[in-house]
Amino acid sequence: MVYKEIENCIGEICKYFIPIKHEYYLGNGSRIAVCTLSSIKLLIEISNDTKLMNKVAIVGRLLSENKGIDKIIKYCLTNSELAHLIVCGKDGRGHRAGHSLITLYNKGITKEGKIIRSKSPYPHLVSSYEEVQTFRRDKSEFYKGLFREISLIIHFFSFLVYFVLF
Repeated sequence: MVYKEIENCIGEICKYFIPIKHEYYLGNGSRIAVCTLSSIKLLIEISNDTKLMNKVAIVGRLLSENKGIDKIIKYCLTNSELAHLIVCGKDGRGHRAGHSLITLYNKGITKEGKIIRSKSPYPHLVSSYEEVQTFRRDKSEFYKGLFREISLIIHFFSFLVYFVLF
């Protein structure tokens, strides 16, 4: 409990000393979400590509293995048209949020909310067991190619849009 309070305090302090801009951008689509992990350059490149942004519902970063994943789960559950989640970019070294997201999708959580087999420091979610199970079941099209170049993502989008969505 004390560690959690310290972690929250440090997080608040970091917001002021190390402000992180551009966490997500909303697009004009409704069926595809893109997570660029810790890659801000990739996030900005995608957000500046009008063709891509016309196809995606949201593109955003994932910085933490707990609060960030909880936000993704909530977004996916409240946007029922969303069918595809593409995870790309570079995973952060410390929190390994991308690793935890993929592990969550593959393995799930314990009844206590811990992501099974996660190697992240604090892989505990606030999302309920039922919400996680719904997220895992309903987002059956989960793409985890760790693309780091926008050109590869554009090719993958072309494939996805042409062969899967239509």
